Amino acid sequence: MHIKYSISFIFIVALVIIEKENNIISKVSEKLVNLPRSIQQSVSPASGGRKHVLLLATTRSGSSFVGEFFNQQGSNMFYLFEPLRHVGRMLSVKMDGTNATVAEPVYRDVLHQLFLCDFSLLEIFIKPPPKDHVTAALFRRYSSQSLCEESICSPFDRKVFEKFHCLERRCGPLNLTLASQSCMKKKHHVIKSVRVQQLEMLRSLAEDPRLDMKFIQLVRDPRAVLASRMVAFSSEYKIWKRWAVDKDLPVDEDEVRKLKENCDNIRMSAEIGLEQPPWLRGRYMLVRYEDIARFPMRKAAEMYDFIGIPFTTTVEEWILKNTQASKKVRGVYSTQRNSSEQVEKWRFSIPFKLVQLVQKACGPTMTLFGYKFAENKDMLINKSVSLIEERTFL
Repeated sequence: MHIKYSISFIFIVALVIIEKENNIISKVSEKLVNLPRSIQQSVSPASGGRKHVLLLATTRSGSSFVGEFFNQQGSNMFYLFEPLRHVGRMLSVKMDGTNATVAEPVYRDVLHQLFLCDFSLLEIFIKPPPKDHVTAALFRRYSSQSLCEESICSPFDRKVFEKFHCLERRCGPLNLTLASQSCMKKKHHVIKSVRVQQLEMLRSLAEDPRLDMKFIQLVRDPRAVLASRMVAFSSEYKIWKRWAVDKDLPVDEDEVRKLKENCDNIRMSAEIGLEQPPWLRGRYMLVRYEDIARFPMRKAAEMYDFIGIPFTTTVEEWILKNTQASKKVRGVYSTQRNSSEQVEKWRFSIPFKLVQLVQKACGPTMTLFGYKFAENKDMLINKSVSLIEERTFL
């Protein structure tokens, strides 16, 4: 067990050294001393039928919407929305850009502890650092019903600013000790993340007898992902927006290379999952966003069946309500959708020039997931021609 976690431990020790000037070395060191003992708790088989689910995706692939399928499950579900964002941000700052070789093992170790209802490792990455395990800075706390329940909701204090407070209940800062206790009482645990790119790196979670792990990988047409990111992350996609309007602007090969690497990582993880190696057998499911958008109730029921959790009427009602939303209530980050409008809407928002770039960079990925190539501009904007193959992923 020491060997599996050595990469992350070494990196965190490096973080301790870096943070020495910020006078938090003693707190972080204390957590590190206790970390191996926490990880090496007495190993006992998973009991009580508790399920642990990791929803893997990339940004702008519909993961917030799909995550709500589980967040809406109710009192028996402990759901976390993007807890690895804190980890990714710190690693990026400390290393002047996140290095996947170092980041992935850290992501894995944080996830491992979170599924065991232990927030101690995550605390190291939250800024400002929690005081006595209390934080007002947990990203999108309000996106987790579990973290806004009355048993966790601390008294509201006007003097304490909480950026991500609960929306429907006036809660004060989040007490992570109470969150841990609530987590341990819940029947099932689900975490959504757009950070993890290498499925193989998560093998230790699947092999831990304390966890009954399932992995759901959500994918989306990379052309649609690009179109969505150009709107949501406008400043980061300036060069792509310039290409869209300036036909003479030379292509930045580094940008295309990054796109290709992203697609390749998604494809390689899916290939591992679909091959069903022994450690993943019965634990992996691939779902296309387009299928969810077209058949939300059916796909949600299939996901619940795969996990082994009853599909409740509460979830059904939420899906019905949030797949028929009007334009007035929808926004870039909204989880409300009119499913019939979403599937291939991107085809009319980006020029064929960009579509060609994506098809060239992400061709093998598109082929694996059943996304058809647009051969010309007319085919791209022809509503009678679908660019989605009917596929069943087992």
